[in-house]
Amino acid sequence: MRIALIRGDGVGPEVVEASLPVIEKLNRSYKLGLEFVDVEAGDGALRRRGDPLPQESLKEIEKADVVLKGPVGETAKDVIVRLRQMYDMYANVRPAFSIPGLASKFEGVDLVVVRENTEDLYKGVEQMVADDVAVALKIVSRKASERIVKFAADMARTRRRKVTCVHKANVMKVTDGLFASACRSLKGTDVQLEEMYVDAAAANLVRKPQAFDVIVTTNVYGDILSDEASQIAGSLGIAPSANLGERKSLFEPVHGAAFDIAGKGVANPTAFLLSVGMMLEHIGNLGNDHRFLKASISLREAILRVYSSGRKLTPDVGGSASLADMANEIAQFLV
Repeated sequence: MRIALIRGDGVGPEVVEASLPVIEKLNRSYKLGLEFVDVEAGDGALRRRGDPLPQESLKEIEKADVVLKGPVGETAKDVIVRLRQMYDMYANVRPAFSIPGLASKFEGVDLVVVRENTEDLYKGVEQMVADDVAVALKIVSRKASERIVKFAADMARTRRRKVTCVHKANVMKVTDGLFASACRSLKGTDVQLEEMYVDAAAANLVRKPQAFDVIVTTNVYGDILSDEASQIAGSLGIAPSANLGERKSLFEPVHGAAFDIAGKGVANPTAFLLSVGMMLEHIGNLGNDHRFLKASISLREAILRVYSSGRKLTPDVGGSASLADMANEIAQFLV
């Protein structure tokens, strides 16, 4: 299994480096046969190569089975948005869940934001139409909307069978109206459907996040709501994500490059390692390979045990441990 590894910018390289022994232990223990190939992308690649996503990197990504990525800095749009659209990674999946031992205002949070990942304003079709007027196109298609709604419903069937469709069709009657109509195909099925305007969804997330199971929404709303949900669960530093497509998938932490703490050895590896867990689960499900599924469970349980113990936690989650100490502790708990 060939993995294209993008180390990223800011805290990315140090988080990846500290996490590799954890991954390698799983690789050996479960005989996964993972092979990592380093791929340049991001701000560093732009400085060194004049391109944030060089052709050599694209060739390696094309040969890889999946992509694992650390956070990228100012060139994120040129890297992750480009890859999402190149490979039609149409489903962005961002779980948010309470971790025992992690202080939060909320308990019992367990939701997933499923975000349509290829359209909306993130298509980047924008221009200046006058000296003081800029215009951007909000692109929503029935095909992409129906595809992501089906994906969300299938995920809900493995959970609590509830889908919340988030839109703003009372104002954007054509674009969001089209997305809402795709959601309504779930009426009368074995999945409970509720609709919610995006502003109400944002408010309800901080009022009672436990009421949500699977949220399905468009690209921009999903980007915002998933960050909110992650913070509600405890911290952006614990939030993983998957970008899933039929031909290629990419896994990455939700948090950014955090240049302010880069090089200090205090970054939290949780989001990156939980993203690795999502990658292993995805590979296992694709090939019905229980080795990968068991490795994913082992990794997730090890992370939860570290939080439950309250030891070796990084400063962002109330501890005083270093990045290396926390990653080593997670490795010790692997079974």
